[in-house]
Amino acid sequence: MGKFTRIPQNTFQGLQLDAGVLLYHFDPEHPDVKEEDIICPTTGGINATCESTYSDFGEDVDNCPTNTMELKHLDGWNCGLSFTSLGTTPESIRLALGAADLVGKTKIVPRRDLKQSDFRDVWWVGDRADGGMVATRLINALSTAGLSLQTTKNGKGQVSVELTGHVSIDAQEVMPMEFYSAAPTAVASIPNQDHTMLGKQVSEFVTPDTTVSNDGVVKGTLKHVTGFTAFNEGNPGEQEGNYFPFLLNTTGTKMTIKKNGTAAPDKTNMAFDPEILLRVGSKSDTFSVEVDGKPYISLDFSAATLLSE
Repeated sequence: MGKFTRIPQNTFQGLQLDAGVLLYHFDPEHPDVKEEDIICPTTGGINATCESTYSDFGEDVDNCPTNTMELKHLDGWNCGLSFTSLGTTPESIRLALGAADLVGKTKIVPRRDLKQSDFRDVWWVGDRADGGMVATRLINALSTAGLSLQTTKNGKGQVSVELTGHVSIDAQEVMPMEFYSAAPTAVASIPNQDHTMLGKQVSEFVTPDTTVSNDGVVKGTLKHVTGFTAFNEGNPGEQEGNYFPFLLNTTGTKMTIKKNGTAAPDKTNMAFDPEILLRVGSKSDTFSVEVDGKPYISLDFSAATLLSE
C-alpha cells in the first residue's frame, strides 16, 4: 500500500447512517426523540443545503487578479431542507403549504398574507456509526415551494417539501442554519473527585480512574468507608463499606432503583435525582435504574475492585 493510500483512523466513527428524522424540537445536549416532535415519514432521504453567495469587489478593477481574497465579500447564506414526505396529516399539509391555517381538525386553508407564526425551527437528526448523532437546525423555516402531491397507482402519495431558513431582523448576525456532530452521550458518569455527596467528597468513595461504561460495566477501585452515618442514620450496617457515586446523564420525573432485581418501597417511583450513591456489598451485586418506567442503566461491578479496609 502506498504511503498516501490511507484513510483517517476515525473514519467509521464519523460515518452518517440512514435517513434520519425530521423534528420540531431537539436538544443536542440531551439527544432524545419524542414521538410528538416527529414531523412526518419521508422517502428518499433528506437533503440539507447551506450555500454561500459571494461578490468579488475586484471583478471590475483593472489589473486586479481574479478572486483576490481581500476584496471578497460574503453576501449571505441560502439554507434549506428538502425532502419527500409520505405524511398527509393536517399538520404535514400545513407545513408544506407554508402560509396556511388549520381550520378545525381537518381543514387546511392557504392564506393570502404571511404571518410571523408561519416560521418555525425544524431539525434534521441522523445517526453516526459510533452511536452518536449528526444534526442540523434550520432556523425560522418556511416552506417556499408550496405543496406538490404526487399519487401513483398501487403506490403511496408523495408530497415534495422545500423549507428555507430565514434571518430575523431581531438577530441579524445569526445565520439560519446550525450544525451539530457528537459522539455517543455517556449514559452515566462519575462526578469530579472534589464533588460532595452526603457530606463526603467523591475522592473518599472511588479512585480517579473509576469509570462506568454505557453498558453499565464499572471499572476502578471502590474505597472502604467507615462511620458514614449520613448514608443511613437508622441502619448502622449500612454506615460502612464500599460506595459508588454516579450521575445519570438524562432528565426525568420519577425513578426506581433495583438491587439484585428487587426495588425497596422507598426506592420505587422516587422523585428523579440524577445524583445517586449506592452501597455495594459485593462484586456480584447488580443495580438497575429505571427512569419514568423505562430501563435506563444496569450496573455490573464484577470488573471493579472493592477494598475491604
